[in-house]
Amino acid sequence: MTFFVLSHNRTRRPVTSTVITMTTSASVPAGPEDAIARVGTVTDRLVEANERYAAAFTDPGMDARPVLQVAVVACMDARLDLHAALGLSLGDCHTIRNAGGVVTDDVIRSLTISQRKLGTRSVVLIHHTGCGLESLTEDFRTELEVEIGQRPAWAVESFKDVDQDVRQSMRRVRTSPFLLHTDDVRGFVFDVRTGSLREIDPA
Repeated sequence: MTFFVLSHNRTRRPVTSTVITMTTSASVPAGPEDAIARVGTVTDRLVEANERYAAAFTDPGMDARPVLQVAVVACMDARLDLHAALGLSLGDCHTIRNAGGVVTDDVIRSLTISQRKLGTRSVVLIHHTGCGLESLTEDFRTELEVEIGQRPAWAVESFKDVDQDVRQSMRRVRTSPFLLHTDDVRGFVFDVRTGSLREIDPA
């Protein structure tokens, strides 16, 4: 890149500047539709967005206890906007998400803290249509072992029948000895095409 600077004798002399940009494998690819080329990672964009958010942020004056005393366990799928889908506002609920929305030991850990220390009483379990776990099997752990040389301690928790998996999740919550409140545990399947919830009979 070449700039011209004005010297003391009023003549212009060229100055060449080399711009070096750094990026990572997580860089955001610039599509042909981008009007302005951006350099940086997805995380850089998130940090920039937070700066704008923080500039307008006002402390809502809440504590850690959810207003509606409910904990929602759901899949991490990017298509699920839980607050919008359930009509929730900031501070209304605890949200616990993982691959598949499966009730694992770590989910029980979070629910136990949520109930015993932060006052929640209801549990809502949400799986969804077209879940990635439906296309996996426990063979995934074997594949990792072959590649890495170590077998994961965790289970994939894959499933073929989403309704049955919701029922299993409800049973895991209701039978946990660590949870104080298991009378209001309900399970649903979220349809990613229509945005609607379908409740699952626990029987």
